[in-house]
Amino acid sequence: MRQIGFLKHLKGHTCLNTGGYGATALNMKRDPLKLNSVENEFPLTLGRDVSGVVMECGLSVSYFKPGDEVWAAIPPWKQGTLSEFVVASGNEVSFKPKCLSHTEAAALPYVGLTAWSAINKVGGLNQKNCGGKRVLILGASGGVGTFAVQLVKAWGAHVTAVCSNDASALMKELGADEVIDYKSGNLEEQLKTLPLFDFILDNVGGSTEKWALDLLKKWSGATYVTLVTPFLINVDRLGVADGMLRTGITISSKTVKHLCKGVHYRWAFFMPSGPCLDEIAELVDSGKIQPVIDQVFSFSEVPKAFLKLEGGHARGKTVINVINKK
Repeated sequence: MRQIGFLKHLKGHTCLNTGGYGATALNMKRDPLKLNSVENEFPLTLGRDVSGVVMECGLSVSYFKPGDEVWAAIPPWKQGTLSEFVVASGNEVSFKPKCLSHTEAAALPYVGLTAWSAINKVGGLNQKNCGGKRVLILGASGGVGTFAVQLVKAWGAHVTAVCSNDASALMKELGADEVIDYKSGNLEEQLKTLPLFDFILDNVGGSTEKWALDLLKKWSGATYVTLVTPFLINVDRLGVADGMLRTGITISSKTVKHLCKGVHYRWAFFMPSGPCLDEIAELVDSGKIQPVIDQVFSFSEVPKAFLKLEGGHARGKTVINVINKK
């Protein structure tokens, strides 16, 4: 495995706890031999995204060299990025967009790769087939949503964004053709007044899934992709074997059920990928995608930053500078 070390500007996104949500699945991935162990893994480093400078490379690394400015999003089963030194696999790393500072670049890898996984890898949309398609983004003002709006718009789609009214101006700035305020009335009824969609990305979950698929064009290859799945909860609650079995049954039954109704139903997850970040970097440097940063904190303010994330309703991403230099 290609290795790369010390990336100096870092940014935290999610708070992972080995005794909390997803602990069983993530601990299994970290070390399958300790699956039934009661030992904890603290202290645990938080953070998923990173942007910085290469300080040292592994022996098999040929694509990068010390001094290169890079960015990455590391998998959740690895230690995090809120530190001065980060070790990542070479295939998880990409050259940072030239037009962005490290602070700006740190806001994009995790949400960008999550959206890319949902839209491209799972949803099947790309630059060649997305033009003219009607795309609905539910939960459009968060980190993944703001990236998704820009991505499908860059590929030529007609974009409808669902968010609260105070994020409407941001959605328009990012390229959304229509903005629906979910607080202004019954969301389902508002969306039913619009023409049917070719693709729906659901960042919200909950009861949304019960009616959202009715908004898709039938028997046309239209696809609904949700990022809110029961996989980690099932594994935590039922154990690895039963949890995976329950998850498989659930996704299979839902896929068949909706396929019989003429639409595709999919789940998507974050996937670390340096090559995908290469493509995202091209879109950023061409001006088609920009980072959306809600607030920047210093490293000493990490607890404050996570409290802010727990409060929800962020507009884009929260960035942490490990060192003061931008």
